Amino acid sequence: MSSKKADLKRKSDPAKRNNGKQLKVDRVEGWLESELAELRRGTQDLKFNMKRLRYLSDNKTVKQGSEGVVYWMGRDQRVQDNWALIYAQQLAIAECLPLHICFCLIPKFLEATFRHYCFMLKGLQEVAKECGVLDIQFHLLNGFPRDTLPGFITEWNMGAVITDFWPLRDPIQWVDDVKKAISPDIPVIQVDAHNVVPCWEASGKLEYSARTIRGKITKLLPTYLTEFPIVDKHPHVSKRAAKVVKWNELLSSLEVDRSVGEVDWAKPGYSGGMAMLESFIDHRLRDFATLRNNPNVPALSQLSPWIHTGNLSAQRVVRAVQKNGKKFSESVASFTEELVVRRELADNFCFYNDNYDKIEGAYEWAQKTLKDHAKDKRTYLYTREQLEQAKTHDKLWNAAQTQLLMEGKMHGFIRMYWAKKILEWTSSPEEALSIAIYLNDRYSLDGCDPNGYVGCMWSICGIHDQGWAERAVFGKIRYMNYDGCKRKFDVAQFEKRYSEKI
Repeated sequence: MSSKKADLKRKSDPAKRNNGKQLKVDRVEGWLESELAELRRGTQDLKFNMKRLRYLSDNKTVKQGSEGVVYWMGRDQRVQDNWALIYAQQLAIAECLPLHICFCLIPKFLEATFRHYCFMLKGLQEVAKECGVLDIQFHLLNGFPRDTLPGFITEWNMGAVITDFWPLRDPIQWVDDVKKAISPDIPVIQVDAHNVVPCWEASGKLEYSARTIRGKITKLLPTYLTEFPIVDKHPHVSKRAAKVVKWNELLSSLEVDRSVGEVDWAKPGYSGGMAMLESFIDHRLRDFATLRNNPNVPALSQLSPWIHTGNLSAQRVVRAVQKNGKKFSESVASFTEELVVRRELADNFCFYNDNYDKIEGAYEWAQKTLKDHAKDKRTYLYTREQLEQAKTHDKLWNAAQTQLLMEGKMHGFIRMYWAKKILEWTSSPEEALSIAIYLNDRYSLDGCDPNGYVGCMWSICGIHDQGWAERAVFGKIRYMNYDGCKRKFDVAQFEKRYSEKI
């Protein structure tokens, strides 16, 4: 750990249990950021591993006579520690061309609300500011990619398109639409900047469980878990100026569901994510291995909103945790398992399974057992509205839903219980899965994400799990109940925290 740590330490920990109160994140340049600045010096010559990319077009060379290279930013919304942008800059430098970043602001994405759009746009504002310093032009295009990006590529005479990897069906369709709409002379290159091991390199097929993918990923970590080259000031500047983004006007004019407001504990952007990472290493990592399943104890990283939005690189996170958490080896190992193996398993599932959010995407044994018990009598039945408003007989479930409503995040252990009870209290597995995904995508800052879909599918459909003792409603799907939670943690304490808010 840096020797400057003591001098640079913040006065307060921005990730202590906040109970909905404002978290103090008042300094970007913490000890970790200072440490990264030292690491990044002299990294410009690090070679890009070409296995991180794949060509989506037949042409693989930059179009002759072009006036720039564009990085179409989507899933990975950051400048530094971004393999897609690193490759785009290296390609632009090799061709002596200006470098541009485009972000397409679509009017609606799944169940995303004002909460999600605000978090995203405030992070992008930070990206745009850093681009200005680095002579990289940032463009925000309003509309679906198929309606905005091809026109931009033509107008600005772009010679190559580099874009992020995203395994969900809508972004896959966006890329396909753009590829069809632009000249075949322009290569479209996809870089997996989200996973440590690129999804297509980790496995070429749908993996059954963490057990079947763990060894494959672990074997490749020495190759891919490397330091990042720095994205530096770009040597070739466009003669044309990008349109200035009026961020405050943009936020006020968003035509999205505003009934789900911002949360005050999570500061958007790279700086907020780095502050949360630093606080995790300083204060919570030591307890991660032993206490991460206790929602009354601050032992989790709380980093999923920033990793989901791409404000933080998972690769940077795991490198920082491994380097600075050597005293807590058990916690480091547990955290690496969740951040790398389990998270990349979720990408694998969504990439290779078209039905990643449907009952039809479950294993045959799970589909059969759910069908066999679909007509079992339910002791309680709730509508989506009752569940959304936390109006059930179960105080623990209501507290969990209230945490989601108010904080935009639910403790990981509680989220499993939460989803399984939706299966128990709705009329069919199909309805249960639909409601669980709807609530998670609508309220959670890390919703609309492979992790969320796999989490719901694990809880309700047994994905990446095995069959258990058969019982009513659940069939052979793993069961969780209130008494089991009481054996894990002080349920009354968690209920009390949210009872008044309910």
